[in-house]
Amino acid sequence: MKITIIGGGTMGEALVKSILRKKLAGGHDITFCDIRPERLAELKKEYGATTTTDVLVAVKGADVVVFSIKPQDIEHVLDKLKGQLKTQLVISIVAGWALPDICDRLNYRHVVRAMPNTPAQVGKGMTVWTSTEQLTKADLELAASVLQSTGEEEYVEEEKYLDMATAVSGSGPAYVFLFVEAMIDAGVHIGLPRHIARKLVIETIAGSAEMIKKMSTHPAELKNMVTSPGGTTTEALLQFEKGGLRSVMIEAVIAAYIRAKDLGKK
Repeated sequence: MKITIIGGGTMGEALVKSILRKKLAGGHDITFCDIRPERLAELKKEYGATTTTDVLVAVKGADVVVFSIKPQDIEHVLDKLKGQLKTQLVISIVAGWALPDICDRLNYRHVVRAMPNTPAQVGKGMTVWTSTEQLTKADLELAASVLQSTGEEEYVEEEKYLDMATAVSGSGPAYVFLFVEAMIDAGVHIGLPRHIARKLVIETIAGSAEMIKKMSTHPAELKNMVTSPGGTTTEALLQFEKGGLRSVMIEAVIAAYIRAKDLGKK
């Protein structure tokens, strides 16, 4: 499988790492396209990939073309590629760009739109994706295999769910990192050495997530399992409720969703 990544940033590189780790392709099957020669030199050295600054050269002979660039940069790429794609499967992970906009600018309909997240860098990503009606069963299977290489994936029939996924799973790691940072700082504040506080918090978050994943139990019930009447957890949860943590989280996700929809307005 020949794969072209247009955009040499974090997510494009994460996808390549996952593809290589899963042996879907070798380094010689990968082409990176970016406007920064120095970045291309790094990627070539690291992965043995072919590199180019020319998008027309990059897509020739590719089975899969991934758009992994900033929203403000994609118009130029789409205009250059209009009418140039023949059989390639296009996967766009560009925030805010809807399928109709991409297809119209390319004059091409074999397109997938996906919203991954940064844990893809360690093979624990969550990607929500959808596609145009023109994709064949083979196209869908190919797209799924590429996206599954980074972790879990979920196909949705309606594109509107992509903006919702952006607010929940796309931006979600930042919410978790903020909470982890605050917990570590709290541990240090009460006297724990920072390296111990860090380990305690990280393993607690990881273990809790694994419990939710493996046990068919509502998170509220799992929370209640930790909460003894009049105990330490009860006191901590009371402070969270006083501070409005639950409502702030909900409002934050809603704000991210509204912003995601705004990005899609051309």
